[in-house]
Amino acid sequence: MGTCSRLVGQIIKVRAHLTSKRSEIEPKLLPGDLAIWFFIFMELLVFGIFFISYAVMRIQNIELFNQYQLTLNRELGLANTLLLISSSYFVVRAVHSIRLNDVKRCIHWLYAGLAGGAGFLILKSLEYSDKFSAGIGLDTNTFYMFYLSLTMFHFLHVIPGMLILLAVVIQAKRGAYSADNYIDVEAGASYWHMVDLVWIILFPLVYIIR
Repeated sequence: MGTCSRLVGQIIKVRAHLTSKRSEIEPKLLPGDLAIWFFIFMELLVFGIFFISYAVMRIQNIELFNQYQLTLNRELGLANTLLLISSSYFVVRAVHSIRLNDVKRCIHWLYAGLAGGAGFLILKSLEYSDKFSAGIGLDTNTFYMFYLSLTMFHFLHVIPGMLILLAVVIQAKRGAYSADNYIDVEAGASYWHMVDLVWIILFPLVYIIR
């Protein structure tokens, strides 16, 4: 009886060890924690509704949308696209660095990502300033209502995205993360990639497609 108990105990230990090894080898379905992904999916749903509404109204007002689309600064829009794509790449490098337990390099990449976000906000503010000084607002016409609503809604997501990355930097400096504990870094990066993805869809939809 005692031998059987010891044998069962050994089997349980081996199974637990193999399960642990398998979980280390198999990649997680989603990086970060589940809460941030629930929030990301909700945000993407809202943006999706915005995009569909824009597409429907554009079909109904093609000439108006095409006319006023030409008044947008595509060069600034493209520059902002490149800034966010670059920033997203820097954040990817930050996650890669922390997985290698290189906290210092992780922080440096996060600062680079924040710089890209700051550059985006500056250029977008210049674009808004140009439109507002020309007397353009939400009530100007249907196109500008959607342009300002969509881009401002996105603008308001860039700011908390940067605050999240900044919070990750502060925690990293305090030694909160390592190769064994970096879930918050992944969570912050996931939110930032969502911000980037939305702009990649928004830019051609509003600035380019005719």
